[in-house]
Amino acid sequence: MALRKPGLIALFDVDGTLTAPRKTATPEMLEFMKELRKVDSVGVVGGSDLSKISEQLGKSVINDYDYVFSENGLVAHKDGRLIDTQSLKSFLGEEKLKEFINFTLHYIADLDIPRKRGTFIEFRSGMLNVSPIGRNCSQEERDEFEKYDKVHNIRPKMVSVLREKFAHLNLTFSIGGQISFDVFPKGWDKTYCLRYLEDFPEIHFFGDKTYKGGNDHEIYESERTVGHTVTSPDDTVRQCKALFLSHP
Repeated sequence: MALRKPGLIALFDVDGTLTAPRKTATPEMLEFMKELRKVDSVGVVGGSDLSKISEQLGKSVINDYDYVFSENGLVAHKDGRLIDTQSLKSFLGEEKLKEFINFTLHYIADLDIPRKRGTFIEFRSGMLNVSPIGRNCSQEERDEFEKYDKVHNIRPKMVSVLREKFAHLNLTFSIGGQISFDVFPKGWDKTYCLRYLEDFPEIHFFGDKTYKGGNDHEIYESERTVGHTVTSPDDTVRQCKALFLSHP
């Protein structure tokens, strides 16, 4: 068996990179990650909480990778153990949180879009996830909203309003997936997880939303990483084979 290359880690976004958005990883992808882990350290970093990442990558996800960073690394696991967690509630305080949530819910209430479901704001450990249509929508409704949003810019317009209204809170707004965007303090984007990877001078990051405003942009651009833009899970496999598994 090939020895792992010391000092190198391959770090992957989840949605659109290892899986289709909000879908489960294929058996072929999970098998490929297992093979890759024989030659390199492997980590995943997603904006979702651990339960959603587990739905996509399997219940044993924290043991299947060297590092699992849920909520951009605000909840961090290494070798199957929780090593750190950060709290939005204690960082911002209840009053500021309430001010933001109240305004956001009023905005969504006044929004005229074809459908609305439930769970418009999901409160996570280190961030808020805001969805104009609501996270309780079906997959068909997700796909429909994504198309509608591309034409009408519902999420970008909403982010623009919130960014201006709450400039004093120094928040970052990151559009990802099909139906929502994440809200968190500045610096709590995916680069947050890099603080746990000091032992790796060579960090290869793979993500699909690496453009400005996408939730992979900051870590893709970071001077600590070698960034790779992928277009699909199949493209991720192709690029990794070329980089890490091709024989001289």
